[in-house]
Amino acid sequence: MIRHIVLLRLRPDVTEAEIGAVFAEVHALQGSLPGLRRVMSGRSESPERIERGYLHGMVVDFDDWAALARYQTDPRHQASGAKFVAACQGGLDGILVFDLDAAD
Repeated sequence: MIRHIVLLRLRPDVTEAEIGAVFAEVHALQGSLPGLRRVMSGRSESPERIERGYLHGMVVDFDDWAALARYQTDPRHQASGAKFVAACQGGLDGILVFDLDAAD
């Protein structure tokens, strides 16, 4: 299994409703892309409070690297990704992506 982790440092003017709508677009891909297992998203609730401005994020689980590649090239993902970039401080600089081979 591949775990795709995305952390977002949003611009201060982006509302919870706006980012929630983009997260909903990604959740809608679940069940329509082969190998996409699960999408989880939201605002950090960490009691440690060391997010360093990355207060929102999502985790998407895939069967394998090929499924992640299909997701990356899917036009719906690319459209949502462009909205994330536009909503983040510094555009792409406000996004961290970490892909982990998390064998079951």
